[in-house]
Amino acid sequence: MKTYKLNSQNLPQLSETVSIPQYDRSKVKAGIVHVGVGGFHRAHEAYYTDQLLQNETAGNWGICGVALLEYDAKIYNTLKEQDGLYTLVVKELDGTLTKRVIGSIVEMLYAPENPMKVIEKMASPAIKIISLTITEGGYNYNEATGEFNFETPAIQYDLENPKAPKTIFGYITQALKMRKEKGLEGITIQSCDNIQGNGHMAEKMLLSYVKVAEPTLVTWINENVSFPNAMVDRITPATSTTYISSLKETYGIDDAWPVVCEPFKQWVIEDNFAAGRPAWETVGAQFVDDVVPFEKMKLSLLNAGHSVLGILGDLMGYATIDESVNNEEIQRFLNNYMNLEVTPTLAGLEGVNLKEYKKSLLQRFGNIYIKDQIDRICSESSAKFPIFILPTVNKQLENKGSIGFASFVIAAWAVYSLGKNENSEPLIIKDAMKTILNEKAVAAKENPAAFLEIASIFGKLKDAETFVNAYTTSYHNIVKYGVEKCIITMNNSILNL
Repeated sequence: MKTYKLNSQNLPQLSETVSIPQYDRSKVKAGIVHVGVGGFHRAHEAYYTDQLLQNETAGNWGICGVALLEYDAKIYNTLKEQDGLYTLVVKELDGTLTKRVIGSIVEMLYAPENPMKVIEKMASPAIKIISLTITEGGYNYNEATGEFNFETPAIQYDLENPKAPKTIFGYITQALKMRKEKGLEGITIQSCDNIQGNGHMAEKMLLSYVKVAEPTLVTWINENVSFPNAMVDRITPATSTTYISSLKETYGIDDAWPVVCEPFKQWVIEDNFAAGRPAWETVGAQFVDDVVPFEKMKLSLLNAGHSVLGILGDLMGYATIDESVNNEEIQRFLNNYMNLEVTPTLAGLEGVNLKEYKKSLLQRFGNIYIKDQIDRICSESSAKFPIFILPTVNKQLENKGSIGFASFVIAAWAVYSLGKNENSEPLIIKDAMKTILNEKAVAAKENPAAFLEIASIFGKLKDAETFVNAYTTSYHNIVKYGVEKCIITMNNSILNL
């Protein structure tokens, strides 16, 4: 089959094998600057926006993608060469593929190459929204103090070099300062990250930075910038070379970085936009007054569920999430965790059938065609556990409820952080705190509670006797009997209640 490089010029030739944008991309102007053009953004916000543009003859809601960090050079170069185009491949539950070329990213900028160009773009009158997928760790939040971490070297650099920043906080601060000086209207900062109250988090962290970097800007931000909370959901595994080869050989599409995702998608957003917004509700997004209950449900069930499956599955030698959840005992364990420990902490979910939602999660996790790599799910666990799992522990401690399953997962994480699975094979651990996690994991071999001394992760949990006892018991059991025997025993104990 003849292949065509994915770019604007070759779209007509590709239209025979794949759906392409039906709108004139040359007439689409960027109204959104998005920082972090990874797989999730391209399967989610960029997808919704592409669908919206399909319904309009022209639009001012195109996306200008920003590659913020030096290691984002690959995605920048790829999308730049492809005119912002990429193929979205949806892997249905029956294994069939739904493919379409997404065209909503109409500009790309590489921040390290020209920081001022990014700042000026964010400060452009045409830009109404700055949206973010910077990962949980990108918010520079200290779990122990609840405050912004000014000790980060990149933050210190930005404070000293405001015109050539490295962090999102430096860029947005200078862009908002420029908007104020130009007398422009306000703007919306739209977080699309997996953090409960992600809009509140973005606002708190940004204002913390601004109070030090540009204190005279605080009042203007309070009066002119909005930070809507949002719940985002679509499982998007890392793109493997298999998908790249398959698109080329089977469909003639030479796409250097397609995106693969599940069919399910959800976006629940607070309708709080300072300068207008796209009509995303016409293509499936849901605008609500209060997104918090939906966020909590998703973070503590889906995202936490991923971490449970990832840590336990990795220790037992599985490579993908579907392999882990399709182990009957791991699935029973996850079910027990969701029903006994998470569900009692959830409230305010009018219109949500929680039983069906949990059932759907197991189906989504078990999609054998997604092949979501466990090492991706376990990456940056130090940023994920405080957001996905520890709030459930704290709430259950407050309510004197069950914490046994969550404690077991945390104990398993301590063992995992030693760097080998139960077959003595090395684990691929990608975490900004990998060194300290390993140091504390080694210390935990003598004193399991040593792992809980990482205050930036666990806060004051090391002082909660009920939790420490449950965690310590789980740790000793894992070391003595292994993960699977332990979870079988725990699952059977529930059956006998």
